[in-house]
Amino acid sequence: MMYTAQTPSPAGVRKAVIASIVGTIIEWFDYALYGTAASLILNKIFFPDLSDTASVLAAFATFAVGFFVRPLGGVVIAHLGDRFGRKPALIFSISLMGAGTVAIGLLPTYAQIGIMAPILLVLMRMVQGFGAGAEYAGAVTLVYEYAPPQQRGFYTSMLQSATLVGILLAVLTFLGVSQLSEEALSSWGWRLPFLSSAVLFVVALYIRQQLDETPEYLQAAERAKALKETHKLPLKTLLKRYPKQLTYGFLAVTGHNANVYILSAFGLSYMTNTLNINRSDALWISLLASFCGVLTTPLMGWLADRLGASKIYIFGAGFAALFAYPLFALIDSGNLLLATIGLCLGFSISFGAMAGAQGLLLADLFPTELRFSGISVARELNSMLIAGPTPFICTLLVGWAAGSSTYVSAYLALCCIVSIFAVVKLRSEQPIIGRNFTEGNESTKLSRP
Repeated sequence: MMYTAQTPSPAGVRKAVIASIVGTIIEWFDYALYGTAASLILNKIFFPDLSDTASVLAAFATFAVGFFVRPLGGVVIAHLGDRFGRKPALIFSISLMGAGTVAIGLLPTYAQIGIMAPILLVLMRMVQGFGAGAEYAGAVTLVYEYAPPQQRGFYTSMLQSATLVGILLAVLTFLGVSQLSEEALSSWGWRLPFLSSAVLFVVALYIRQQLDETPEYLQAAERAKALKETHKLPLKTLLKRYPKQLTYGFLAVTGHNANVYILSAFGLSYMTNTLNINRSDALWISLLASFCGVLTTPLMGWLADRLGASKIYIFGAGFAALFAYPLFALIDSGNLLLATIGLCLGFSISFGAMAGAQGLLLADLFPTELRFSGISVARELNSMLIAGPTPFICTLLVGWAAGSSTYVSAYLALCCIVSIFAVVKLRSEQPIIGRNFTEGNESTKLSRP
């Protein structure tokens, strides 16, 4: 007898959203924490023998390492999520992230064990990245499948809003420890933010253990069993049946990934290391700008439900491309108010629109039985190539331009143009993308053999 999907209760939707939001906060708290620490202190602790510029590059290189293993973690954990259920995959993901972050806070420094310190740092970043590779894809999948169809953009946008909450918590935490003396910060203060993530991790693990499987997934699993179409290797099926969705989905997130890491990790480093803005002032600017994004992202998700995810996403990417040069003109002024205005506009509009529409945009591309894997592969491969290396690339570009931000602005604009191209192609291939369609309609039939 086939399982008939039941409409999730409001309590079930709330539980799924809360479980996903907490996990997303942890994911981005962990990553923003490392990005902030790499900008401000880790270069001196783990790479003290290098010059100032080289040590910052080395710290950002270890930041990028976490993204290099994200696709592998995404494929493996998403495979488990599509084969055996969303719940066990999400529990595994959060466990790896929590363990990796706490371990970084316990690492000995270069002064204590020499070259082994940065080696261990890289290994812990790999553990973090492996777990985080499936976190967002799993969270979006869970929320998308629980949420009412007409509200999927709004609910999935809350996950991207939660990424900024994670960034806010990371900045606030470092803002607190930055009040310590330089000696205290370098010896033990830098560890506190990493160790504090254990509290969030325990809370998230408890909440996820209380989750039920999504009705849509249970229905899809029963249908696949009855038709004997179980996908033993979801990635293989994706590559065979949905190559266009994977390709354009991968390209679509390019602008978002470049934008968010320029606004957050690189922006903070640029203000403190290139413009010599006081560390506390730069942190407060990042804090206020991130908060603006927290407020606008759900609004953009709400608009995506009404106007279509592709329209909102193109709007955000277009604004980011056009605003790339004005953004850095405001930051380069050295005026704290103008720099704050620039970053607030970036987080409010360009981040808000692309982040708010992204969950709906990607989740709509794939059928239930392959959704976890599809989102994970498209998004995490791009994260490996764009998100992780962006702070490193931008630091190099500033060096090549003799301290100027011109090349960075061009890099951001180019990445956003790639996103616009990809979403336009998706609209032409799948005219109803972003309008809350479900499997069985034209979107999922396009690439079927």
